Amino acid sequence: MPARTWIVDCANNEAIVIQHPDSFLRYRLHVIDEKGDHLRDQIETPEGSVGRNLQSNGRPLTPAEDAAERQRLNNLLASPAAFARHIRNEQNNKQMGVNLLKLMPDAMLWSYAPGQPQLPNQPTGGPALVVLDFKPNPAWSPPTMESEPLTGLEGRVWIDPRTRRMVRLEGSLTRAVNIGWGFVAHLYPGGTVTLQQANVGGQRWIVEHIVEQLNLRALLFKNVHQRLVFDTADYQPVPAMPYQQAIQILLDTPLPTH
Repeated sequence: MPARTWIVDCANNEAIVIQHPDSFLRYRLHVIDEKGDHLRDQIETPEGSVGRNLQSNGRPLTPAEDAAERQRLNNLLASPAAFARHIRNEQNNKQMGVNLLKLMPDAMLWSYAPGQPQLPNQPTGGPALVVLDFKPNPAWSPPTMESEPLTGLEGRVWIDPRTRRMVRLEGSLTRAVNIGWGFVAHLYPGGTVTLQQANVGGQRWIVEHIVEQLNLRALLFKNVHQRLVFDTADYQPVPAMPYQQAIQILLDTPLPTH
């Protein structure tokens, strides 16, 4: 069938991966970004995710850092308005991800990758993954500022043919892209993004690995090298619970000693 058909189905299913309305997990989240290197204990709830820092820059938290983290969580318990502010960014990012995925089938030209190269760490015994290459569709115009980077992105995706879920995406920015006519940002060629997803039981999939590297000029003046590394692990299903209960569980869990 046409290569684009796979990505249409995949994009529809990816919205479920991002929103996961009926599935909740507790897991370890390791993030490296401009704020540092942090390992977090994360719990998903119907209202949004809550997390507690466990390590900073590869070491256990100091007593002062742990006290500040406990105070932050207690502030969320005491103030529903503070919690609403806390999850607003998460909700906005999820919605932006869903919106971008829905644009992908038309924003790109899709073709079957020659030879259908499989992933080296692919589990044995299952069906071969469907491998698609993509490049910008010159006839497509981005409807939003957030979608403008798609006009310079080329790459490859691997799709599980049984579930029509994306297993891996590798992309690179092959040409410069202006965001907001260049007033908001100018993305230089050479940026890369790698995303890997995994099935963690039943119908639940989760992003287990992201590496994103971008060189950009922000607000006309400042050149920035942006790097994000995002890893999840140690998944445990949890029941749907109020965010207050999830925070209390985090507070009651002893910190690891190493």
